[in-house]
Amino acid sequence: MQSVATFLMFDGKAEDAMNLYTSVVPGGEITSIRKYEAGQGGTEGTVMYASFKLGDQLFSCIDSPGKHQFGFTPAMSIYITCDTGTEVDNLYTKLSEGGQVMMPLGAYPFSKKYAWFSDKFGVSWQVGLAM
Repeated sequence: MQSVATFLMFDGKAEDAMNLYTSVVPGGEITSIRKYEAGQGGTEGTVMYASFKLGDQLFSCIDSPGKHQFGFTPAMSIYITCDTGTEVDNLYTKLSEGGQVMMPLGAYPFSKKYAWFSDKFGVSWQVGLAM
């Protein structure tokens, strides 16, 4: 086995999502990107396959050439444990913009500062202070 990665399938916005995620999460970086060219089956210029890292976690993503009846589900989330409240605030502010909040930023029995939300691309995130 070469590697294990979380795989995200977008509908034309994979590069925008990767750019947001890698700019907001410290240590984030796009490690590879291959785009569709004319005649390759996908929309020219969109992501055929890409990979990126957030912290030590590897992600892969594509822009699907097909249309689907599904999107992302909040049942699977990217969970980020932060060292400071400022980190939680920054991630929440930047990633939740244009998205939907499932649990607003606040204190909960399991974390002094926590939020669960989806971003503008539909990806579910949970950010909170380390216990």
